[in-house]
Amino acid sequence: MAYVPVPKDLTKVKTKVMFNLTKRQLVCFSGGALFGVPLFFLLKNPVGTSAAAMCMVVAMLPFFLLAMYEKNGQPLEKIIGNMIRVAFIRPKQRPYKTNNFYAVIMRQEQLDKEVQSIVCKKDKSSRRPRRKEKAGGGKAKTDPRREKAD
Repeated sequence: MAYVPVPKDLTKVKTKVMFNLTKRQLVCFSGGALFGVPLFFLLKNPVGTSAAAMCMVVAMLPFFLLAMYEKNGQPLEKIIGNMIRVAFIRPKQRPYKTNNFYAVIMRQEQLDKEVQSIVCKKDKSSRRPRRKEKAGGGKAKTDPRREKAD
């Protein structure tokens, strides 16, 4: 009696559509055929059959790689996209940055001092000029805290 081995991890099993190929493989192979076969017939007379066949193979190779190559569950276009992102888009050096709590406290203290100096300047410029008291029988001196309230 014949038996068929069943893989333990069924997430890696892909559904086959036609000729034991997945949809992705069918699309890539048909794209390669649509590109490579006309190229062969266009180049057959000018350069010869063997050179035209080599050009066709070289032209169809990227389609074949897109259909078949997969590493760590990622297709070739994602791998190439990651390589481009690492090599050209992202910066080469990524400095390690920490949130220094002491520096945060010092910046906050500096900001508090700046705000306090601005507030003090506004208070001095917005105060009313003091009245001159008459010598002899004028108003009695009041509490300095009371003057601010007046």
